[in-house]
Amino acid sequence: MTKRSHQETSVQAPSLGKKKQLEDDNMDELLAVLGYNVRSSDMAQVAMKLEQLEMVLSSDDNALNDTVHYNPSDLSGWAETMLSELNYYPPSPDLDPTRICNLRPIPVDDDECCSSSSNSSKRIRLGPWGCDSVTSESTRPLVLAVDSQETGVRLVQALVACAEAVQQENLSLADALVKHVGSLAASQAGAMGKVATYFAEALARRIYRIHPSSAAIDPSFEEILQMHFYESCPYLKFAHFTANQAILESVATARCVHVIDLGLNQGMQWPALMQALALRPGGPPSFRLTGVGTPSNREGIQQLGWKLAQLAQAIGVEFGFKGLVAERLSDLVPEMFETRPESETVVVNSVFELHPLLARPGSIEKLLATVKAVKPSIVTVVEQEANHNGAVFLDRFNEALHYYSSLFDSLEDGLMIPGQDRVMSEVYLGRQILNVVAAEGIDRIERHETLAQWRKRMGAAGFDPVNLGSDAFKQASLLLALFAGGDGYRVEENDGSLMLAWQTKPLIAASAWKLSDDTAEWRR
Repeated sequence: MTKRSHQETSVQAPSLGKKKQLEDDNMDELLAVLGYNVRSSDMAQVAMKLEQLEMVLSSDDNALNDTVHYNPSDLSGWAETMLSELNYYPPSPDLDPTRICNLRPIPVDDDECCSSSSNSSKRIRLGPWGCDSVTSESTRPLVLAVDSQETGVRLVQALVACAEAVQQENLSLADALVKHVGSLAASQAGAMGKVATYFAEALARRIYRIHPSSAAIDPSFEEILQMHFYESCPYLKFAHFTANQAILESVATARCVHVIDLGLNQGMQWPALMQALALRPGGPPSFRLTGVGTPSNREGIQQLGWKLAQLAQAIGVEFGFKGLVAERLSDLVPEMFETRPESETVVVNSVFELHPLLARPGSIEKLLATVKAVKPSIVTVVEQEANHNGAVFLDRFNEALHYYSSLFDSLEDGLMIPGQDRVMSEVYLGRQILNVVAAEGIDRIERHETLAQWRKRMGAAGFDPVNLGSDAFKQASLLLALFAGGDGYRVEENDGSLMLAWQTKPLIAASAWKLSDDTAEWRR
């Protein structure tokens, strides 16, 4: 892999030892990504201390000039020390800090928050967490060296508060908060600011009823974005390499292999598998590939077939290709695949293709019944390790906020990612965020579920798990070692399946399946 210089500076995520400490102390994960520690239970207290500190410093210019401001990891302790040094006496500890905050609609700009009926020349200004504070018009803006951390704390709280307002259908409050979130996100550097901007847009779309439609998504543009995502980070590479290793082990003695790919896209998975088959001792098997795509990409599917045929000829693999188009995978029927049970070993492959079917009741069950009917020797499934399909909007929002914060952080930490690949990858993930948060009904197709949930679905459909084994684990680990040294990424084994994690958070799950013994016997 060619190394490229990295022009951007990013906040280093905590080390694994520090991660263990964060978990033990119940530290907030989102703020830990930014590199500083705040316990989840202390969020309100930290907000109150930051508000008090801002008020003290705003009213004392000398304090601003004379005080040295550090960039602390312990934000709560730092704020308390600063208040002590400035001889600030806090309110009674019995006072509930959450009652200090009286959330109100947020002014769009300074002119709107000036009181026209008052002669005191005072205006209302929003403090941390949306708390109102009164300052004189002559008070100069406060700038602290901890601004990015203070803003990060406000940002997380404001995002969650806005989502709560949306769930409670308090749209006037949600409108005010989403404007505040946008302002905070614009001033927050790094991954947190980027991911918050997408969540703010998604919340705004939901508030103002500008729901994105899945029908409006251009599949060809989506594939371009996916290509950049493939180049930027190891998630898709992990998916393809792990699935290919499971396929190779399943067809080790087969003389004719027929792979049915439920999402052909750019066909990035198959050159590596074909080359591995070409090197098989005793000579390669014949290889048939049936790729499923959308009607809008019919021409692209055929072009891809020609390119793969040229590769097969060059490496000495007998090759056949068939492209299928379908509006939805649930429209597929077994006869379309033209399988040859007497002479070929059938494999079904799905990388990030199953979860969209959950938008339409019965669709996933129909597809899995079709998959069973073609009698595959193995079914490889890769899905996002997330729970974005719950019925409660706020739970879904919180899950997505943690999940995509980790993804954006891994992109930000990549030392060899070209700028264009990084930006396009962020757009790729941002479109998913918009769909998870803003869309509903059949338009909400990013309905990710966890491996545990997919195990229940696959089991109910008549499939048993296949242990991916040590070779797949080694293959995935080697891939990460080749990709930017693997710093921050790690492979985890989970009951025979493999997960790719960033720091301590699993993000992608790869699993393999076979027809259950009862089903296989009945099919015979």
